[in-house]
Amino acid sequence: MKLLFDLDRVDIVEFGVGKENGGGQSFVGMMVDEDIQEALQKMAVHTWQEMEEQTKSPKKYDPSEKHAGTEYLYLPLSDDMADTLRQLHDADNLPLNGNALETTDDVFCYFARLTDKSGRQMTALKRAGQFKGALKSRFVRLVTDALKMVHDRVFRLDHDFDLLIDSKHIHILRPSSFEFAGSLQSAILRAVPGNVAQIAAELPFVDFTGIETYAQRHPRAARYLASIRSQREGAGVDKAALKQLCKGTDVEFAEKNGKIVVDDANVLGLLEVLDRRRYEVELVKGAPERFRASSRQKLAS
Repeated sequence: MKLLFDLDRVDIVEFGVGKENGGGQSFVGMMVDEDIQEALQKMAVHTWQEMEEQTKSPKKYDPSEKHAGTEYLYLPLSDDMADTLRQLHDADNLPLNGNALETTDDVFCYFARLTDKSGRQMTALKRAGQFKGALKSRFVRLVTDALKMVHDRVFRLDHDFDLLIDSKHIHILRPSSFEFAGSLQSAILRAVPGNVAQIAAELPFVDFTGIETYAQRHPRAARYLASIRSQREGAGVDKAALKQLCKGTDVEFAEKNGKIVVDDANVLGLLEVLDRRRYEVELVKGAPERFRASSRQKLAS
């Protein structure tokens, strides 16, 4: 996968922080000098190098997967799960606040917005875990020939970002930071009705009324729905095969008016079946074994 940005021909570098307020998030810009701008550009270059060293063909981010701490993934910028970060990337005029770092308890990230010589934009973001620690740490510096305590507020840049955003994709280096900074759980819960509508159109023989209600209260179910829709896993599913696999993997269901119906206790089970996470094998004749996969990857045919 290519980055739709020229890191070697950067024209403009802007800096800002993300702050939490009243249960929501806001992003503000801050003025920085040329040295900081150069350092931010180098961080972006190093981040892309790390991604390319991992793989040239990253997998698409899957909200139901357990990803590694550092793993190069991508997500289309048009995806519902990208809503918060898409708004940051597309914002034309972020408000400036030179005092944004006077208080740091509400800072959850810092970011750079870069523009290359062709006018293309890229946003690079870092979660504020180490950033907060740096602001609260005690630093020393060499003054003449003696070390002295630094009492000024100090900002320390990291060596890389957690994600890069170009015009088409979010390139993710640290999935947990992407989920946190992108308010992913809230985005996935908001997306439940749309995801259900899409999946229900592919599976007209499943009653999703109770499933939708359950998923709006339970993030794990909402993540499965997002994954099923994203991977188009409902397309082409055979009703008889679905019923057989449910029976074989202990998912209880009923049939009403020709539709498969599950109660709250079996919603996750049905979604795990649809998300290819429940399966049965019979390596020992007459002794079938049932499993739930915490992670799965389709083998090449």
